Amino acid sequence: MVQAQPLNVALVGFGYGGRTFHAPLIGASPRLRLHTVVSSRPEAVHARLPDAKVVPDLAAALTDPNIALVVVAAPNAEHAPLARQALETGRAVVVDKPFTLTLAEAVELVGMTEARGRLLSVFHNRRWDADFLTLQSLVEADRLGRIVRLESRFNRYRPEVRDRWREADVPGAGVWYDLGPHLIDQALVLFGMPVGVSADLTILRDGGKACDYAHVVLRYPDRRVILHADMLSAEPDPRFLVQGTRAAFLSHGLDPQEEQLKATGGAGGAGWGVDPQPGEIIDGATGAREPAPGVPGDYRRYYDGIAAALLEGAPNPVPPDEAVAVMAVLETARISAEQGREVCLDGLPIRPGAA
Repeated sequence: MVQAQPLNVALVGFGYGGRTFHAPLIGASPRLRLHTVVSSRPEAVHARLPDAKVVPDLAAALTDPNIALVVVAAPNAEHAPLARQALETGRAVVVDKPFTLTLAEAVELVGMTEARGRLLSVFHNRRWDADFLTLQSLVEADRLGRIVRLESRFNRYRPEVRDRWREADVPGAGVWYDLGPHLIDQALVLFGMPVGVSADLTILRDGGKACDYAHVVLRYPDRRVILHADMLSAEPDPRFLVQGTRAAFLSHGLDPQEEQLKATGGAGGAGWGVDPQPGEIIDGATGAREPAPGVPGDYRRYYDGIAAALLEGAPNPVPPDEAVAVMAVLETARISAEQGREVCLDGLPIRPGAA
């Protein structure tokens, strides 16, 4: 069998996300080739990717008929227009999280994808976090019993407000749009769509301009899911605290892959994705504690899945309907915080099976 040539990829944006996550993970997939980077800083790109073609805008990249996949890793407000531009030229598209700024934009892009028969996917890479995969394995094996409460947190200690768009008073900035999509997506993978959402989104840091505190409760008929992210936690809370009718799961610290990518500029190698703190299971009846099975994380599975979907017709690793569901919860939380009440998800334009 003749091995197919790798698919050429255009990466739009070479900031933190493009440089730290997308470029090395695309490079680690043998059936993808990072061919073109859209950036205003060609010297920074060539310092990392000497063979990459650098162009100033997406329009220039799309003049190359050999580009099969466009990856949008630009600032959040540019996600929808750039994805729309790429879809209009018939390219497959991956969008970094958050998918868009609004649920309406997300639904529009899904409609465009269906009309053109092209792949559209959202980079919810934390489905492949080590601690989340460990938790998912425990839930699937019914080790904890019925889950009645899940607390999931991304806490940081960054008291100084930095001069960057993520912390400015601009659409799509703030911790809820940055970390909220990760927290929501993991919850929906486990439990599907909630009935209602209650949210407290605010600014607590001196001089803060964008949301830096998010506390969101997802109401399900038989459980509660608490999602939390803030920038003023000098003593971090547990990453996961999960209470079941039979046992609990407790874990601390973050998946190591982001730090490994920052340290090496590449994906893979010894210790890749191995959780240094794999957590523990606490028996409800006896209080006995035992180490949880440490399932390794592997963000490479996302782009390997994208390549398989494009070349073999394999399932999309993050179908757009699932990303629309995340946007529905993200937006509902914002409405809840503005109105100071729980907001139900009934009536939102979410496609059947979106969770």
